[in-house]
Amino acid sequence: MTPSDPATLPDTMTVIGFDGHGGPEVLKPRTQAVPRPGAGEVLIAVRAAGINRPDVLQRLGAYSPPKGAPDWPGLEVAGTVAAIGEGVEGRALGEAVVALLPGGGYADYAIAPAGSVLPLPAGLDFVHGAALPETFFTVWSNVFTRGRLVAGETFLVHGGTSGIGTTAIQLAKAFGAHVATTVGSADKAEAARGLGADLAIDYRREDFAERLTTWLDGRGIDLTLDMVGGDYVARNIAVAATDGRIVQIAHLRGKEAAVDVGAVMVKRLTLTGSTLRARDIGFKAAIAAELLEKVWPLIEAGRVRPLIDTVYPLTEAAEAHRHMDVDHIGKIVLEVGKA
Repeated sequence: MTPSDPATLPDTMTVIGFDGHGGPEVLKPRTQAVPRPGAGEVLIAVRAAGINRPDVLQRLGAYSPPKGAPDWPGLEVAGTVAAIGEGVEGRALGEAVVALLPGGGYADYAIAPAGSVLPLPAGLDFVHGAALPETFFTVWSNVFTRGRLVAGETFLVHGGTSGIGTTAIQLAKAFGAHVATTVGSADKAEAARGLGADLAIDYRREDFAERLTTWLDGRGIDLTLDMVGGDYVARNIAVAATDGRIVQIAHLRGKEAAVDVGAVMVKRLTLTGSTLRARDIGFKAAIAAELLEKVWPLIEAGRVRPLIDTVYPLTEAAEAHRHMDVDHIGKIVLEVGKA
């Protein structure tokens, strides 16, 4: 599967593309030319690819890939270096790596900007490695850089058993925060607590805002990471502590919301947000460097670990998306070369 000499690369590969937009059934295998890396790029022989919510949105026709990215999905992979473009330093043929991509991960081979490629952490297999980049890049940049979370603060993440949620809980706890999360069932609450959440609120049974008013003597939430939007925005503001921060990274329940500007002013709140996929390669390279320094040691020490829900063969990507559309705890991963 992985050539030691780029000259031995095959001419074609299997990718999972779209036959139109819609349900999981539009995901279809097709043959594509194997790309060659340009300057500053690395070609990865993919062993596993993570599935993320943006892949689903792209499938539905609601999230176009950035200019120049492949038209098939996949934002993160793990595999081995198959070819190295001009000017790339620090990578070796055959090296086990993980990478954040602008797209194209559902394939036998994928091109990655060199700055978004990191070594596979010691002790992790390719399946767990493929579950790292998208969520860890997102959480680090939004919770610790943009959100400025520090030890001793209170942190709330919605969707605690999603890929983002499971990562955010573990990292926030590892860096000394008090962690609360919202989940959709008792089983998910138990899973969230097992990852380190101090408080897991089943939003189907109780209003998270009411529950948080008494948590830790009502001190409020210093930082909220929200991918829900809609009516959650007002409640995020209501439970925020003075000088609190709210970081929006998606809006699954709607991008419009009522905002109590008076509360924002009185509490001196910061409402911000970001997207990751379209950011430039320099920004992503800076995140990668911080992850390598500050987070990779935690992974290798076993203090933080991606939670895997289910693994499917690449050719069963449609079934994997059906699973994601229904329910899951942690990451769903596609394994390449497995039938």
